[in-house]
Amino acid sequence: MNTEFKNLDQLLKLSGKSSDFKKTVISLGKQEVSIFYYSTLIDAKWMQQHLILVMQNRSLDSEIKEIEDIKTWIPINDIEITDEVTNIQSKLLKGYAIIQLRENDQKCALVNLADNHGLRENNDTENEFSVVGPKIGFVEDLDTNIGLLRALLNIPNLIIKEIHIGTTSKTKVAIIYIDGVTNEQNIQIVEQRLTDIDYDVVFDSSLLDQMISDNSLTPFPLFVSTERRDRVAYSLTSGQVAVIADGSPYIITGPSTLYDFFISAEDYYLPWILGSFFRMIRIFGVVFSMFATSMYVAITTYHYEVIPKDLLSPLIVSRMNVPFPPFFEVLFLEITIEFLREAGARLPTKIGQTLGIVGGIVIGQAAVEAALTSNVLLILVALSALASFTTPIYKMSNAIRFLRFPIILLSAIWGGIGIFIGVAFLFVHVIRLKSLGSPYIVPIFPLRIMELRDSFIRSSFQFLNKRPQRLRPKSSVKYVPKKTVKQKNVFDEE
Repeated sequence: MNTEFKNLDQLLKLSGKSSDFKKTVISLGKQEVSIFYYSTLIDAKWMQQHLILVMQNRSLDSEIKEIEDIKTWIPINDIEITDEVTNIQSKLLKGYAIIQLRENDQKCALVNLADNHGLRENNDTENEFSVVGPKIGFVEDLDTNIGLLRALLNIPNLIIKEIHIGTTSKTKVAIIYIDGVTNEQNIQIVEQRLTDIDYDVVFDSSLLDQMISDNSLTPFPLFVSTERRDRVAYSLTSGQVAVIADGSPYIITGPSTLYDFFISAEDYYLPWILGSFFRMIRIFGVVFSMFATSMYVAITTYHYEVIPKDLLSPLIVSRMNVPFPPFFEVLFLEITIEFLREAGARLPTKIGQTLGIVGGIVIGQAAVEAALTSNVLLILVALSALASFTTPIYKMSNAIRFLRFPIILLSAIWGGIGIFIGVAFLFVHVIRLKSLGSPYIVPIFPLRIMELRDSFIRSSFQFLNKRPQRLRPKSSVKYVPKKTVKQKNVFDEE
């Protein structure tokens, strides 16, 4: 991934592919001095006041003969004169500016102009919280977000392409990828779809998500939308393309698969056994959330014979005084839960939490005592509501919430056969979905056995050393795992 450069010109040429890499030429008498820097990593005011203005004022009565004279000209302590390309690359990506006295000079001055981008007090992720791992999230400023990414991915291969979208807003939108890793076809598809957008005002990255999707007639999100810096960095190093709009704290990445929405950053911070266990819990929770209440409707309406004898008696007692058929009973509770969930999400945090707890307990208990629903169904609906939020990505949990209702309707009409019909339609629909032309449920269809190592489970890092082949990356190897060496017991005698 990291490119070896033979000279300074190669470094400047690759860095010049990014929109945030700038070149400023200032006239110092008869001389022209070039300054190269990343605008997202430096403090622009500091550069103007302490570098450019100082050099221009000093040039009125003296002249720079050698690059070493820069140290006496500029009142900044952190200045280094070097011709080592590796050192120049490292400092450039840490917020230093390159001062080149003459074109094609290999020796240059490095001046520290770094800015603490994104380091504000309340910069935590709000909706994608993790106990283990970094808490840094994105903000609404595009330059700050790019600076946060560059601080983590310290390579000149990280390319930023800025375009303007919105006939009225002229919103800055950045396409982010890693040169030498990301497949060029994916980059071209994203760029083409974004430039084809004819819309007045772009408020958020989520609008772009829908506009560049392969299929708009689906409840499933086709791009992962995240506010976590580490998740975006992982996607970019895997070979995906990221898109972010100015004014939005969310970055969308693609091409995505269905399994990407069940992956949490925490899976990779915990041992692989625990990461795999929690990932399977999430997948099971989503399946349970989608089919628990519909199975209740099907069984209590058509299939009493499948209920064990010990459970049949309590279920009959629980539903004895309920005047409604199971379908309306389930519908009443599901809609009530959705009301509470929407109200809790729109209200201020403290009021929303109080409403959720008090409303859930009071309404649930009152509904059972009023014989509007059974105790068993109340437990199932509550568990389904909890399970729908096990997905780390909020957009996927919304899709799961929606899909429950048509499956409940099918189970009320045809019972168990209706559920199977719903699953069949759902499976066919998901198979046909694509994200940037890539199949949505790979590695299941088409089958990629090697990529199953990071789908339902998360394998050990020694088996995750290659990038997903579904992304067709230019460089397939992430890292070379070291061979395990048998450790010698310190108590063993030599």
